[in-house]
Amino acid sequence: MSYKILIIEDEESLRNTLKLNLELEHYHVETCSNGKDAINAVKLFYPDLILLDIMMPTISGIDVYKEVRNKGINTPIIFLTAKNAVYDKIEGLKLGADDYITKPFDLEELLLRINIALKRNIVKSIHSDIFKFGNCEINFLTFQINTVDGKEETLSKREMAFLKMLVDNLNNVVSRDEILDKLWTKDESPSSRTIDNYILNFRKLFESNPKEPVHFLSLRGVGYKFCA
Repeated sequence: MSYKILIIEDEESLRNTLKLNLELEHYHVETCSNGKDAINAVKLFYPDLILLDIMMPTISGIDVYKEVRNKGINTPIIFLTAKNAVYDKIEGLKLGADDYITKPFDLEELLLRINIALKRNIVKSIHSDIFKFGNCEINFLTFQINTVDGKEETLSKREMAFLKMLVDNLNNVVSRDEILDKLWTKDESPSSRTIDNYILNFRKLFESNPKEPVHFLSLRGVGYKFCA
């Protein structure tokens, strides 16, 4: 899976340079040149991370940040700031921005900060009641999900427990024996095929192409793995 990054930057040359270099790192990148269009871009693109310039005409990056958060969007945001904009950096961090980087910046440093912010967000999501990946969402409290198609559905208690087990073991294999032991009683006598059916259903709900899954993976003879 390629992480999606939205660049909101009014300086065209910098915007294009960032887009090119991030795409070379296999990120899926969209750009926006002003704060006015930024909110719609966030809602349409479902980015995993936003690079947000503070000094923009008409609507500042600070105001864009506030609007994004007011709409309940918790995507990690890294501010791009001018070297002498100390007040803006402090203001952004007070609001709760995930990070900031000062222009002109080193590309390697920016890539490192992006990687750290993405990993931090995954860890934070795992330990919360709501887990988001791509444009999908799992609410472990209400048993409700938002599918890859944007539909809302309610899962069973066992389906949600299975999802929770996979998410808690992000990028690690969970064996068939462990799944059967934790989710079914001995009296129920489930088979390995039972687990396969659950995985197939998860793929229909969360995978863009269920026949070529990138999130719910089966390892023959070993178990299953969830990747975000």
